[in-house]
Amino acid sequence: MDIRSELSDFLRSRRSRIPPEAHGLPGGGRRRSPGLRRAEVAQLAGISVDYYIRLEQGRAGRPSSSVLDSLARALLLTAGERDHLYLLARDQNAPRPSAAAEHVRGGVRRLLHVLFPTPAYVLGRRMDVLAWNDAASALFGDFSAMPEDRRNLVWHLFRVPAARSLYPEWERVARQGISHLRVSAARHRDDPGIAALVAELGGTSPEFRAMWAMHDVEDRSSGRKTFDHPVVGRLTLDYEALQLHDGPDQHLVTYTAPSGSASQRGLDRLAERCARRVVVVGSAGAPEPAP
Repeated sequence: MDIRSELSDFLRSRRSRIPPEAHGLPGGGRRRSPGLRRAEVAQLAGISVDYYIRLEQGRAGRPSSSVLDSLARALLLTAGERDHLYLLARDQNAPRPSAAAEHVRGGVRRLLHVLFPTPAYVLGRRMDVLAWNDAASALFGDFSAMPEDRRNLVWHLFRVPAARSLYPEWERVARQGISHLRVSAARHRDDPGIAALVAELGGTSPEFRAMWAMHDVEDRSSGRKTFDHPVVGRLTLDYEALQLHDGPDQHLVTYTAPSGSASQRGLDRLAERCARRVVVVGSAGAPEPAP
């Protein structure tokens, strides 16, 4: 596939479908093709006509993020089309607005219900638990009883004493959590929430400061963790972190054990302790009764 040709065809196709009236420009008159003229796109995007022509001809090299974002607005691109534009023009995913609130779709919330009794939750870009099922609360603690801004896995590791009892390999888990947070901090350099979390933990925990200073980075999507649960004892569980398609900074995380194992029997006992009526809750909305 010729990437330059793909970019050229994509820009022309998006330009041709936008009526001038969509931007308050006069329509009608003699137009050689439907949609916006090249000069109109350039004006709306704040770039020179010559530069836009070179872009549309695949001769502009590697355009900046600001240019691509301006083009996305001028061409009224959807989030998926903006991603596609970045991949064609820069061979990378489009950056996400870091300060935007994170929301979990209703369908994902229902999926958490369907996954019960498997512990499952949705993790956001700041390592916040955004939504969960009752099995996850039984394993990690009652998320619904925590303040919304304290449903953060890294914060709990360093600020909640019970975390050191829950994880017999606490230091390894803590290093891994910090490594994930550092990757996210690099992706979202202007996210005030990440900066505030790092500042708070750095000011209250010498261990966090020492681990953060190591600059370890890790973006692992699967692995194994051991728990010393106060009710069911030792559990060795495999986790999977699956990236959600419409929220690339959100991951659906599940914890499982081999069938018939002692750890699976422990999860079964935890499930028995949960209320029969499972309610999926989360910071992105009100409780949603199970269907």
